[in-house]
Amino acid sequence: MRIVDLSVTLKNPNPEELKNPINKVLTAEIEYQSHLDTVPQITQVLGCEEKDLPNGYGWANESVTLTTHSGTHLDAPYHYYPTTDGKPARTIDELPLEWFFGEGFVFDFTHMVPGQTVTVEDIQNYLEKVDYEIKEGNIVFLRFDADKKLGTAEYYSHFPGMSAEATHYLIDKGVKIIGTDAMGFDIPFDMIAEKFKKTQDPSVIWEAHRVGMHKEYCQIEKMANLDKLPPFGFKVVCIPISIYKASAGWVRPVAILED
Repeated sequence: MRIVDLSVTLKNPNPEELKNPINKVLTAEIEYQSHLDTVPQITQVLGCEEKDLPNGYGWANESVTLTTHSGTHLDAPYHYYPTTDGKPARTIDELPLEWFFGEGFVFDFTHMVPGQTVTVEDIQNYLEKVDYEIKEGNIVFLRFDADKKLGTAEYYSHFPGMSAEATHYLIDKGVKIIGTDAMGFDIPFDMIAEKFKKTQDPSVIWEAHRVGMHKEYCQIEKMANLDKLPPFGFKVVCIPISIYKASAGWVRPVAILED
């Protein structure tokens, strides 16, 4: 058995990443305390002295400031809209765990350019190419190789995305979880803004996310290493952290391949 990590590692952003304003909202800020930094705290709490600790060392600790949409995370239906099909949209702590384990499938869309959206035809053509039929409960991933730009400003502004029609299509096939190695599920915000400016069509605003107004599904954003997977023939575990009434939860999805 081989296990492939499909997540990115949370870390403090570098100056290049902060050139994009959106990262200031989505970044994780980590404050590190070394084994020596914590000694005063430990001696005060335990009533001991530094000499009583092994080689004078306390314990290591980190404090993290972030949003539920920082790093690799899974969006709950509540993220997209307050309701789904007229009913209260479920939050991350309300979703069934059965959704987060299943047979995986990877669409290789690495030929697509930033701002391009995946169509139903794109999906059908690739399924025909690899001779596969989407099954109910499949966990589906979109491979753009966008994770290769992680650590750069382009990671936040240059990637393809999903169309509303393609999202509907996969959900109607019984898919509940769709993941992407891009920063977002839709095309980048500035490209959405430009598209709306040209068309004045409100349906282009967050079109794939807004499918959640009508049909219940989840998406995983900021994945990685999809290039290490075959199109199918592997299992996926992607259980999110349970956060009360939250719109998303951090997740470390993994693919399990049998040798």
